[in-house]
Amino acid sequence: MAETNEFVALGHAGSEHYVGLETFPNPGVSRVELTSDELTAVCPITSQPDLYLAAIAYEPGPLCLESKSLKIYLSRFRNDGAFCEALAVRIRDDVAVALELPRESVHVTLKQKARGGITVSASA
Repeated sequence: MAETNEFVALGHAGSEHYVGLETFPNPGVSRVELTSDELTAVCPITSQPDLYLAAIAYEPGPLCLESKSLKIYLSRFRNDGAFCEALAVRIRDDVAVALELPRESVHVTLKQKARGGITVSASA
């Protein structure tokens, strides 16, 4: 979503206010790191929930990512079937588009919490 002075999601409860990843003008920071342990997706084969720790890092240009819109964006995956690796790429690409950055400038690491004794970590 393009730069705006009025946020849609910020200050409102629930995803009904979600319109996409919102941004705001960079106040002068050189690096931003965001982490969340609230990302859940569904295994596309077993339909079992996969729980993730998500870490997103970028060196902003003129825009920064508004965190509440990111929280709502991440919650939208709870019913989607996706492998960890594909989900990391999708999140990286969506964040890059919102920030108007090349996708190589955004780094996403998803660490899937252990299920069946195996922990998966994927970076894009």
